[in-house]
Amino acid sequence: MNSVGDTSSSDGRAPDNWPLWQFVTKLGKSSEGGGNQNFTCNFCNVTYKGSYSRVKAHLLKLVGSGIKSCPKITVGKIIEMSKLEGEAIERRECSSKIKMVPLPRSMSSSSQSSFSMSASNPYLFKKDGHEPKKRKGAGDNPIENAFNLQMREELDGEIARMFYSSGLPFNLARNPHYVRAFTLAANSNITGYVPPGYNALRTKLLTKERTNLEGQLVHTKDTWRTKGVSLVCDGWTDPQRRPLINFMAINENGSMFIRAVNCQGEFKDKWFISNLIKEVIIQVGVTNVVQVVTDNAPVCRAAGLLVEEAYPHIFWTPCVVHTLNLALKNICAAKNTEVNEVTYVECHWITQIIATATMIKNFINNHSMRLSMFNEFSKLKLLSIAETRFASSIIMLKRFKKVKQQLQSMVISERWTTYRDDDFAKARLVKDKLLDDIWWDQIDYIIGFSDPIYEMLRICDKDTPCLHLVFGMWDTMISKVRASIYKHENKRDFEESSFWNVVRKILEDRWNKSNTPLHCLAHSLNPRCSTKEWQIEHPHLSLPQSDVEISKMRKICLKRIFPDEEIRRDVNSEFAKFSACLEGFGDEESLRDRWVTDPVEWWVNHGSTAPHLQSISVKLFGQVSSSSCCERNWSTYSFIHSTKRNQITPQRAEDLVYVHSNLRLLSRQTPQYKQGDTKMWDVGGDDFETFDDVGILGIASLSIDEPELESDIFVDEVNEEPCGDRDDPSDLVI
Repeated sequence: MNSVGDTSSSDGRAPDNWPLWQFVTKLGKSSEGGGNQNFTCNFCNVTYKGSYSRVKAHLLKLVGSGIKSCPKITVGKIIEMSKLEGEAIERRECSSKIKMVPLPRSMSSSSQSSFSMSASNPYLFKKDGHEPKKRKGAGDNPIENAFNLQMREELDGEIARMFYSSGLPFNLARNPHYVRAFTLAANSNITGYVPPGYNALRTKLLTKERTNLEGQLVHTKDTWRTKGVSLVCDGWTDPQRRPLINFMAINENGSMFIRAVNCQGEFKDKWFISNLIKEVIIQVGVTNVVQVVTDNAPVCRAAGLLVEEAYPHIFWTPCVVHTLNLALKNICAAKNTEVNEVTYVECHWITQIIATATMIKNFINNHSMRLSMFNEFSKLKLLSIAETRFASSIIMLKRFKKVKQQLQSMVISERWTTYRDDDFAKARLVKDKLLDDIWWDQIDYIIGFSDPIYEMLRICDKDTPCLHLVFGMWDTMISKVRASIYKHENKRDFEESSFWNVVRKILEDRWNKSNTPLHCLAHSLNPRCSTKEWQIEHPHLSLPQSDVEISKMRKICLKRIFPDEEIRRDVNSEFAKFSACLEGFGDEESLRDRWVTDPVEWWVNHGSTAPHLQSISVKLFGQVSSSSCCERNWSTYSFIHSTKRNQITPQRAEDLVYVHSNLRLLSRQTPQYKQGDTKMWDVGGDDFETFDDVGILGIASLSIDEPELESDIFVDEVNEEPCGDRDDPSDLVI
């Protein structure tokens, strides 16, 4: 038998890796096979059989291992052997960590890193003091050679470092121009190519790209003469506190950014704004412009009237979306004033519900522990909607309804109960409200009666033509709001509802302020509005030719568009034939197509006998009804940062905004924008100005559909797989 001090094992198998073998005598392999040995303890002289784990359990007196502890081992020996075992474990862990890592080469960092390059393989890095092991068959793999995998890894690494070192948003990887640039470089034989530098990007390449874009936009401009164009403008203040006004031209063929005017130091009265609008009208073409769309501010209205005075055939149209949003604000945030007393009495409960929901949202979002608890129960975020967004309160309540179950589960969970906060009263109030069925019923009611307004907002808050639909949509919206309120109050049609009377007055007042002759003319020329099907859908409305208000507005419009009396007489004759379905408008195919065919197509196919109306109809049916497309370019000018920072001239600044905006607008007209990896690439992303706005839904690239599209666009990081095929869309958890 070996003595205690004998450090050799019976067969000499790796005594350094298995230190406790030295304290027993190996008697040979066990008949049971595997790694089992027959061994005799050098302390108690008892023979056992088993693996190294049993030796350790016997000597260190570990229970539960199926072997008796050694009675002769002292505490000192246990400490000594435990130390030997611990050192061996550390050695094994260190040796397992020292291995070669195939990293992409970085010329700038390799010379400064504590890692040095292997002489045998310049693409493998080693830790100082350790020699690399050459990978078996390195360089001989036909698959690696065929696809140049090593160089692909190196290129991936350089691209990644570009993102990390410059703080670029990861959303940039979805930009089709980013993808196209590297694909073009990789597939082209341009040895020695060096990408453009600082000066080239801000000078000659910028000028060249503006020229290139102007060439691409020629086709869009060519449609303005026959299809007309809406001039849309909207004012805002950028992060540098500069007052700016965006101007865009838009029709059914797409949007085009015209210019962004820096109004710093200017007195923005009606004269200043109207002069800017007139300049852009001349730039676009006086005969091409159908309408000028702005928000409903008094100064914009006054400027619009000055434009109409200068150009009678051009109409100022207030943004329908702003009108609806103001109506929602009047209902959801009624002010307690003397002239508004009745409205406040009927609507203040809505203000209280929204205030409570806002308090709950802030109580959860503004504390890391509570937000962490909420995120455990819900995959959706408890959105904070920027006040500048339309229908912000309704969007917030809709999100509350979506996460109702998760919110209730959170406040009845054990973690919420055991969590101690410094504001017990507010925490208790939050719990009581979230478990209050009456409170949730009130939220459902608010969402229910405001949903028709919200839906009309969604339709108008886009770049698609809908000017000719506004009149009918408004009537449908009011009818649906009334039906929802009467259903909730269990009232019959002939009964009075004080709440509905207040809501109706708010909606009608807003409509009277935003309704224009152009809405009425577009409505009159819509062939669908003269059909039986349309009358069934809108039982409260008369036919356009029978409605006194619409007829009056139509005549005002036609007088401004056709100032010549003789031509206008022909136009009125054409309208009479169209309304009464006479001559060419009375054949079977023409009558059948009125309801089923797109209005523009109908006028092109059946309007040849009324050339004046055909021309004006094609123009009207291609126009928008809101200035939202301008607002979705708010972030554009801030892209320039400041003139001092980039040393950029005013002309270059304008060129940069022009190129930046129109590249995005052109991209939105491609099929790739609606599908694949580059779907809605310019929407949202992960870029924001400061941490003050983290959690704020400030995306300016979407319409009011923002929250609904959240799950379709953004990756849910909780469920995202740590590894996946970057080219496989299924790896994107939506």
